[in-house]
Amino acid sequence: MELCRGPARSNWTFYRDGGYAENYMASDSLVELLYWRDVKTSGVVFGAGLSLLLSLTLCSIVSVSSYITLVLLSVTICFRIYKGILQAIQKSDEGHPFKLYLKQDVGLSEETVHKYSDCALAWFNTTVIELRRLFLVEDLVDSLKFAVLMWILTYVGALFNGLTLLILGLVGMFSFPIIYEKYKVQIDHYVGMANKRVKDIIATVQAKVPGLKRVKAD
Repeated sequence: MELCRGPARSNWTFYRDGGYAENYMASDSLVELLYWRDVKTSGVVFGAGLSLLLSLTLCSIVSVSSYITLVLLSVTICFRIYKGILQAIQKSDEGHPFKLYLKQDVGLSEETVHKYSDCALAWFNTTVIELRRLFLVEDLVDSLKFAVLMWILTYVGALFNGLTLLILGLVGMFSFPIIYEKYKVQIDHYVGMANKRVKDIIATVQAKVPGLKRVKAD
């Protein structure tokens, strides 16, 4: 799974030498996280993300951000004072307890900014081209599918708000991969049956409705 894709649908674009290796490593780390290869890491990420989203359902984003900041500051300040007292008692000269992290470079390099901005631009251009194709009805069938999808989403929006969908999405991201890995054969079988059924219905409708069969702009 690569990091980004250019406007051409079939061509993946890499913007720097060694980009494939970096993207492969990032993809591999994401797969290990979602498949719970390291239970501790996946549990921490899932728990933190779920806690954050649940907190946002109860409090505003300003309150949640302030509370998180206060907790982090409380931990670092207390640890800083504790290490200072401990050094004073032991008469040691270890220096600042966070000196290792204070010396680390946490800024984004120009190369990294260019890489991700180019990636974002490629995705934006692809999206704009696809929306233009759908709204201007280059392919009537695809535009009708898009309209049906939007119609279904109106009902989804009436039942769930954005935060609820994010919570369900997070739970699905960390649960569906392991479920699919365990029941891959059964899931593939039923998905294949559903796809075949949908294609048969579309073919039947296209055959019966005049002018519906892959009408494209000249």
